Amino acid sequence: MEAKKAAPKLILEDGTVYPGNSFGSEKAVSGEVVFNTGMVGYPETMTDPSYRGQILILTYPLIGNYGVPGDEREDSLMKFFESDRIHVSALVVTSYIEDHSHWNAKRSLSQWMQEHQVPGICGVDTRQITKILREKGTMLGKIVYGDSDIAFDDPNNRKLANEVSIKEPIEYAKGKKRILLVDCGTKNNIIKAFLRRNISVIRVPWNHDLSREKADGVLISNGPGDPKVYTETIENVRRLLSKNVPILGICLGSQILALAAGADTYKLKYGHRSQNQPCMERGTKRCYITSQNHGYAVNADTLPEDWREWFFNNNDGTNEGVLHISKPYFGTQFHPEASPGPDDSEIIFDMFVRALK
Repeated sequence: MEAKKAAPKLILEDGTVYPGNSFGSEKAVSGEVVFNTGMVGYPETMTDPSYRGQILILTYPLIGNYGVPGDEREDSLMKFFESDRIHVSALVVTSYIEDHSHWNAKRSLSQWMQEHQVPGICGVDTRQITKILREKGTMLGKIVYGDSDIAFDDPNNRKLANEVSIKEPIEYAKGKKRILLVDCGTKNNIIKAFLRRNISVIRVPWNHDLSREKADGVLISNGPGDPKVYTETIENVRRLLSKNVPILGICLGSQILALAAGADTYKLKYGHRSQNQPCMERGTKRCYITSQNHGYAVNADTLPEDWREWFFNNNDGTNEGVLHISKPYFGTQFHPEASPGPDDSEIIFDMFVRALK
């Protein structure tokens, strides 16, 4: 007879305890508890390296109903995922659906999580947890089983990009124009967006010396954690600003670009994580519906005189993009590549391609 599994509990840093049921792998974990309000896209979301070290709460109540796709590759990249592995530390949902149905599904969500040794807990009130996080702010948490216990661990104290970035440069050859992609935890669809535009991509580690490579432009990718801990990347980009090479920063990359320019960043109370964030382009009446995943933001009031705010969030007014007034340097806090989410803002990539020398 199979031994009965110990029941899991989600324990928040403030002492709140949520007992539930287990799916995925049975493994005690600790991390930063965050929530995502998207209705779809859990395979892409869970493989986004920006979630490294985080216990992810999904507010949509039914998760797992369309299963998980297979591991096919295209241009040497995973076709249906944003990286080669799950990066969330754990998944917390209200109702887990084992009996999935989708033309592209190859396995259940629980099976996939077991393959990657990622635990899940269901049968908890994720909306109530989200209310707590909105009122008190993002906090640490842990998932434990039975009488076992582990310490709380703050992933933002680590250089998380070192855990998700490549170790040696990789080139994706496609066209004559070449961009240098600083991999702080890049999503696959960012690379694919340029390959579709016939642009070759040279992917380098997060702390790579950018002066060693020749390219037509530089892209600083998304990634996990506090941008201020990436002092090597910030200094590399600061030196790059004197060379007039086109630079695009996405999410963490936009924060690093702003820090290199002399601005400041700060931690948001509970961050933006969803596929429906409205962003207004400053000075226009154009609003983009965007895909987002970040816990830090640029303080637009600290931007130097030759920089300006490009986009702002319609929900809370926080910065969503920076732009140099005369040089081809710009960054977006949201994700133009979507995956998951709307691709309204993918024109950002076209602007960057036009700026390439």
